[in-house]
Amino acid sequence: MDQKAKPRAVVIGSGFGGLAAAIRLGARGYQVTVLEKLDQPGGRAYVYRQDGFTFDAGPTIVTAPFLLEELWELCGRQLSDDIDLQSLSPFYRIRFDDGTYFDYSGDDAAMDEQISKFNPADAAGFQRLLRASARLYDVGFDKLLNVSFDSLGKMLSTVPDLLRCQFYRSVYSLVCSYIKHPKLRQVFSFHPLLVGGNPLTATAIYVLIAQLERKHGVHFAMGGTGSLVRGMVNLIEGQGGRLRLNQTVKQIRVEGGRATGVELESGEQVDADVVVSNADSAATYRYLLSESHRKRWTNRKLERSRYSMSLVVWYFGTNRQYPEVPHHMIMLGPRYEPLLRDIFDRKVLADDFSLYLHRPTASDPSLAPAGCDCFYVLSPVPNLDADIDWAEMAEPYRRRIARKLSDTVLPDLESHVISSRMLTPPDFQDRLFSLKGAAFGLEPVLTQTAWFRPHNRSEDIPGLYLVGAGTHPGAGMPGVISSAKVLDEVVPDPA
Repeated sequence: MDQKAKPRAVVIGSGFGGLAAAIRLGARGYQVTVLEKLDQPGGRAYVYRQDGFTFDAGPTIVTAPFLLEELWELCGRQLSDDIDLQSLSPFYRIRFDDGTYFDYSGDDAAMDEQISKFNPADAAGFQRLLRASARLYDVGFDKLLNVSFDSLGKMLSTVPDLLRCQFYRSVYSLVCSYIKHPKLRQVFSFHPLLVGGNPLTATAIYVLIAQLERKHGVHFAMGGTGSLVRGMVNLIEGQGGRLRLNQTVKQIRVEGGRATGVELESGEQVDADVVVSNADSAATYRYLLSESHRKRWTNRKLERSRYSMSLVVWYFGTNRQYPEVPHHMIMLGPRYEPLLRDIFDRKVLADDFSLYLHRPTASDPSLAPAGCDCFYVLSPVPNLDADIDWAEMAEPYRRRIARKLSDTVLPDLESHVISSRMLTPPDFQDRLFSLKGAAFGLEPVLTQTAWFRPHNRSEDIPGLYLVGAGTHPGAGMPGVISSAKVLDEVVPDPA
């Protein structure tokens, strides 16, 4: 088909969800244009390059490489043609505040050994937890991940299977029913934080993440996550699609009751037969569509919804290396449940914190100058519903994190930092267009899961579709890439 004769699709945003949607729509015969407000693609997977260091801004963990392989196959290529994925073992080191640690992997013997350091009696409970995780994976990942939940009947049809898996419990509650040692309860319940959820309230469906990791491993893309973004952009352009950078969408145009394209801040109008928003779902409805076009996602409903926590991320490079630090480290603070309540419920900036420390140069030294190391450290913090002045608090908070790292796993850190930058909650709101600065969109609680989330096919506007963390199935790289796969079910074939 001649490119000019193809039906047109416009995708707002070039995060993983938007790029995956563009590839899938292009493979089905749409002429695709991706509009990105920033100066490079990736959204939360933006790449900062400074002082010889390469900093991945956000996603760093690849747990479902087969989802990426599908996209490459749609374009007649193999993922391995363009991307070098390296499997990691252990997956993470989980370090407790007293200096003890747990190396989390997919190896049963190694896991038994790690569990025995804390409580040998929990080894049997761990096996039972794995079986529960496998059941949740069979239902939540294999059967529900790629299904659109735009009818209540479809949602209700899944309830019997979900009830048998006790999905109505929280992750932490389900883990506690199998695991007794308090430190091991933290080890096996932290996963919802990777997708913006509170382990104390996130639906137990997220226990499936443990099974996902065991089945498919934890991987790192050599060259950084940005190599995946570049590879996906190349696929889109190879299909004849187009990526336009520095293009801010002012509004989604609605004519005759359906989406017909977008208007840019420049005043340019881009016509489309299909509009896909990879922008934050709440921000899409709140700012890109007049409330007169919305019956379900009204401003009042959006305001009353629950949103994920935000993040402080400090990117830094050092003029020395720390070879004893693994690729992924979770550094848990002295409090677990109280800290989670401070972040999600009380919305206060606590004196203590838990951290995720990412050292990609453990796997790929090319991301830093010779003899140097590249890091980012991430701290979950309340979203912008909290009364925190980040213009005043950002630097003191960074210094506290730096002192903690220097006192524990990165000795004398502060005298070795030669490159530095930060991302704070206002950046998620202003730079990444996320309502309330929520780093992962809507919080993944039971009442905001599946049918209860904004649908992939807009309930309010025909011709409008949503992908990304704020729609079904949710945040995390597997979730946002799968949200694009749902479009195969709900977007009509080109006429």
